[in-house]
Amino acid sequence: MPVWWLQLLALGILAWTLDQATGWRQATLLGWVFAVSWLTGTFWWLFISMHTYAGLAAVLAALAVMGLAAVLALYYAAICGAFVALAPVNRAWKAIIFAALWLLAEMARGIWLTGFGWGASGYAHVDGLLAGYAPWIGAYGLCALSAWLAMTIPQAFACGPWQRVAALLVLTLPSVAQMDGVGFSSGAGRLSVTLLQGNIPQDEKFQPGTGVVESLRWYGAQLQRAQTQLVVAPETAIPLLPQQLPPGYWAGLEDAFKVRAGAPAALIGIPLGSFQEGYTNSVIGMQPGQQADYRYDKHHLVPFGEFIPPLFKWFTEMMNIPLGDFNRGSVGQPSFEVAGQRLAPHVCYEDLFGEELGARFIDPAKAPTIFVNVSNIGWFGNTVAIDQHLQISRMRALEFERPFVRATNTGATVIIDHHGVVTHSLPRHTKGVLKGEVEGRTGATPFAWWVSRLGLWPFWLMGFGLVTVAAVRRRR
Repeated sequence: MPVWWLQLLALGILAWTLDQATGWRQATLLGWVFAVSWLTGTFWWLFISMHTYAGLAAVLAALAVMGLAAVLALYYAAICGAFVALAPVNRAWKAIIFAALWLLAEMARGIWLTGFGWGASGYAHVDGLLAGYAPWIGAYGLCALSAWLAMTIPQAFACGPWQRVAALLVLTLPSVAQMDGVGFSSGAGRLSVTLLQGNIPQDEKFQPGTGVVESLRWYGAQLQRAQTQLVVAPETAIPLLPQQLPPGYWAGLEDAFKVRAGAPAALIGIPLGSFQEGYTNSVIGMQPGQQADYRYDKHHLVPFGEFIPPLFKWFTEMMNIPLGDFNRGSVGQPSFEVAGQRLAPHVCYEDLFGEELGARFIDPAKAPTIFVNVSNIGWFGNTVAIDQHLQISRMRALEFERPFVRATNTGATVIIDHHGVVTHSLPRHTKGVLKGEVEGRTGATPFAWWVSRLGLWPFWLMGFGLVTVAAVRRRR
């Protein structure tokens, strides 16, 4: 569970330290040390995937995690140095520039070089006082807002009265809006769902004699037993290509979901493709009366897991892990329509990229009413990675006012309502079936409206614009 005020405290200490820095070089070093410590603590669990499951030596795995943190920390080092170099004198202006620079660093980490914005500061506020701003400005906007508060609050007694009032209003306005029931979506009916969590051990999941057999047996049985309107199996629940499955297995599923009267609809995680065409990490949708399968292909692939970045093949060859260069699906793929609901599947950490999910909202008549995430975080063990991914999904629910259903291999398998509240859940790292109802929603939040049309360009322009103005003022 993130502690929103602790995030503000940590960022406030950094802001105060930068305010005392003697020069941009010292500020750059301070920012880099802060970010390395923060990021290493954020995704230390990558060590488990590389050492425990991929067989990389412990020392090398630890160095790889620290190396990734050190590289990503350069964004924050650069903006801390720039902040001191610009040296705003006016305290109100100082807080604004710090927020603009922090926003640029968070977006650069989350977007450039395929992006890895895991643990961005905005996610700490899913349950905090700032959560009410999510439908307006999204997670990156919360990053900027928290940075502004982190610089403003320590200066509260030295600032003018209007700045103290502004900080108080920023903290209290969302609570007032929630009391008044302000919202941007409306109900669109309910859907009963069954979510499957197989808890197949990651070191056995792709082994022919153990994990593959158990996956096919358990998921096959649970899929055919489902009696709700929708059943969802997680990412690579079927760990083989359709042409590799035992004779009759795939035909049996098609018969169960396309031919059998009263059968539910199904979304099933499965790899697709061939050596000649290439492979995709996909979700197949089937339902009665629909001859052609629905298909969603993962767009945002995981570096080193689903594609090998240039010049890094030597690194992946050191690990015993099923790797491949997968083909990418497009952004904004069509929804899967079931019982009057438009379901928007996405795979694994694709819900980290709100701007990409937002592309589905450009046409209100086709906008999703429910998000469906299928994941397998078994690579990272029983760690905080599961909780972090859950918080990411909850933030997306707040941004778009859309419910989430999440079917995962090891957790968190949950139903999240459009307020970002978990209404149903399974214990993690257990084998189980979760049944419940989810209410679809229609309508668009302000964030959904502008991000679907403009992407994150308003934030980029605002960030660079404010920094440019600060640089001009500094020169004068």
